[in-house]
Parts: sequence; C-alpha cells; structure tokens
Amino acid sequence: MNKQCFNPYLPSYEYIPDGEPYVFGDRLYVYGSHDRFNGKLFCLNDYVCWSAPVSDPSDWRYEGVIYRKTQDPMNKLGLYQLFAPDVAQGRDGRYYLYYTVSFSSVMGVAVSDTPAGSYEFYGYVSLPDGTKLWDKKGDPMLFDPGVLVDDDGSVYLYSGFAPRRGVPAFLTGGKKRSFRGGYVIPLEADMKTVAGEPKLLFPRAGEAEGTGFEGHEFFEASSIRKIRDTYYFIYSSINGHELCYATSKSPIGGFKYGGTIISNGDLYLNGRSSDQEAYNYIGNNHGSIAQVGKQWYVFYHRQTNRHHYSRQGCAEPIEIREDGTIAQVEMTSCGLNNGPLLGKGEYESRIACHLMSAKGAGRYGVYCGNITFRGHPYFTQSGKDREDNPTQLIANMRDGAAAGYKYFLMEDTWKISVCVRGSASGFMLVSNALHEQPFARIPIHPSKEFAYYSSEITSMPEGKQALYFTFEGTGALDFRSFVLE
Repeated sequence: MNKQCFNPYLPSYEYIPDGEPYVFGDRLYVYGSHDRFNGKLFCLNDYVCWSAPVSDPSDWRYEGVIYRKTQDPMNKLGLYQLFAPDVAQGRDGRYYLYYTVSFSSVMGVAVSDTPAGSYEFYGYVSLPDGTKLWDKKGDPMLFDPGVLVDDDGSVYLYSGFAPRRGVPAFLTGGKKRSFRGGYVIPLEADMKTVAGEPKLLFPRAGEAEGTGFEGHEFFEASSIRKIRDTYYFIYSSINGHELCYATSKSPIGGFKYGGTIISNGDLYLNGRSSDQEAYNYIGNNHGSIAQVGKQWYVFYHRQTNRHHYSRQGCAEPIEIREDGTIAQVEMTSCGLNNGPLLGKGEYESRIACHLMSAKGAGRYGVYCGNITFRGHPYFTQSGKDREDNPTQLIANMRDGAAAGYKYFLMEDTWKISVCVRGSASGFMLVSNALHEQPFARIPIHPSKEFAYYSSEITSMPEGKQALYFTFEGTGALDFRSFVLE
C-alpha cells in the first residue's frame, strides 16, 4: 500500500452512496448512486465509477461518467434521478448495469464490454411478451436492484421497497403501487427477460411476525452475494441506519435473519438504540460486502450537510466466521487501511467516524436539517459540487461538540495541534474516549482565517488509540485538520 486509507475512502468532494463493490480481475470497482454536494434531492448526478488495485485500495482512480440520466429513453430530458444501481457480469462476459429512474418502478438495464464502461442502454426488465414487469396499478414496486449470476448460469434479480407509508401515486407515474417487501425475480440469460414467477422473500414490517426478522424487517437496498455454498442477502432494515444480512442455501428462499453488519451511527453497539444515542448523525444506509485480497469488507455510507442528499461511501473490515455469521462492526476512520493510522502527521477532520453535539446526535430528516440541527456540528465543504479541490471540514462545533477518530498507532507523540477558525473562544480537549480525562487542552481564540493552535501531550497511553476532540467554550468553530507530532 503506497499511502494510508481513510473513511470516506474517496476524495472529499465525491458523494457516492449506495455502494456496490465488486472485484473484476485485479481491480476493485465501486458502483453507486451519485449525490450532489448540498443537493435538494437524492442522486442528482450521472453515474460514475471509481476503481482501485486489489493490492492497493488507497490508490483510487476516477473512471469518469459511465452512464448518463439522458441515456434512458424514459428520461431524455434528464429530469429524473437514477437511483441506486447494481452491476453483474453476464454469461456472455459483458457487464450489465441495473437501475430505476426515480420512483417509476421500471427497471432499466445498460450494458458494457468492460467494468468501467461506458454503458449503453440495453432495455427494460420485461415479461416474455415484451411488456415491462410490474407496470400495472397495484403491482409491487421495482426498486434498488441486486443481481446475481449463479455458478450454474442462472440469473436472479432481487428488488423491493417497503416504506411504512408507501409512495404517493403522483411519484410513481400515477399508478398506485403495493409495498410488501423484497422479491426475487428469475431472469433469462439475456439478463432482462423474466424467466419465472417473482417470489416474495422478505415481508415488510407488520407482516413479518414469526419470521425472525422482527425489529429488522426489510425496507430497501437489496444486495446479494454468494460465498462458497451460502447466499448472503444484504439489505437496509426498517430502522434505516443499519445494514443487515440474511443467509440461505438457496437463492430463491429459506433466508434466515443473521444480524446487523454496520450502523452509520454505531447503534446497537454497547446497548445504544435510540437516535439521540447514535455516535454519528444517522440516515438511510445502503451497501454490500466484498472480498479484497484475503480480507472481507462491508461498504456503507454516511450523511453530510445536515440532510440525506449528500452521502459518502465508507468501508470497514468484517469477519465471516466459520459458521457463516458476521458480527456487527464499528465505524472507524481507517476502514480500508486494515489497521490503525500512523500517530504522526496532519489529518483532515472530515475522517471523523463519530460526530455529535453536547446533546448527542440524531436522525437527519428529508429537509430542514439546518433548522432542526442548527446548534450541531456537521460535515460540509466550501464552494459548489465539483470533481476536484477537496475542502471538506467539520463546521459549527459549539460547546460540548465532539469529533471522534478510530484508530491511531500512538508512539512517542508529544504534541497535538488543531487548525480551526471562527468565533470560538475556549479549549479543544483531546482524550482517548468520550467524556474521559483529556491528555491535552488546546487553547482556542477567535479567528476569521484558519489558524493552528497547539498543546503538548501529557500522560497519553501508547499503542492503538482513539482520539476525541471536544470543544469547551463559547462561540462556534470550523475544524479543518489536526496534527500529531
């Protein structure tokens, strides 16, 4: 590895949620939605792809735009978003990109000869007579595709959407839909023609009694992987912030709930379950798992800018045990690094895995987060949406606000500095855990420009350590980076 890996793993100006990671050849590819910085809706930008060598997941390469909204015949003016996609390699060796245009409930398919595209429109998932699947009033809703080409060449599409209140008909083309849960749909070798009757696998909340999924019922974000002889279905539960998994020996039934793999607020770890007890600001979640080299990882996303519409991809190492189970893992700042970061050098504040106010964190809503969370810190950047010039930071840290980082390998670190600006006056307290005795107290003074403030370190343990920066004082500050010496 040429350099260290951080979370989020892509450049700070990039907003790729709903990540579907795949290894094709000797490269790791991540496909996902494409949010806009400070956008007003989900997925406003065209699909892009990033890839990295399996041998060096720090070396990400921008593959460019792989499919434009306007390429779909239903969206020639580009007025509708392309929601979360998936990619699968067909029996013919080509790569197939699956997506829905907004809430249309029509599943589009594009194709390319190479993993990174560009992709060309291929057709819609349709019945043998050519009519689009589930295109009538009352039909289930196609949403968030997950696609598997099995070892025997069989093709399966997993899809579904089960919000508590459904989706208004004016968003679904005037056709009222049903929302019962997650389905499996067999496809022909052409990757788009339905080969058999769709089957409901994962019932929605309120209809899952006795299934073992109670409390973690299917919501959205279907993703499927086969590991040895076991099928792993990864999905976002009705709780929103978590990615769960279920396993079966068959791709078309018998799935049993396995547990939570990751929560984007670290909920359920150490007994925490309420939104305010989250260690980061929570929102929807979507992702999957991939083996990179010998290590398995879960890919997921976090929220920024006090709303749902500027999400960023993160990853954490996981262990698939001998019995096939996966334990929940915590959010860290060093996911793909596969170990702690060096306890020397300058680090951007944006790699915080935990962020909260003195009153805790919470769940971002659709809009008005700037009002609901006006006294809270948040991740943001300067300027507009772009594909260069990273400037992300933590804004609006007030008295009691904390930013946490896991983990660093601390050896002979004697001094710590922070780069901040704003009206704040007080101290930045640095400790190894929330609400613990600080080992450094850095004086902070008001400054309109970014300035560095420092303190020597006293009685800090060495080895693998977390770092928590808690502001104590008046006013508000923007936190850009910190330096370990």
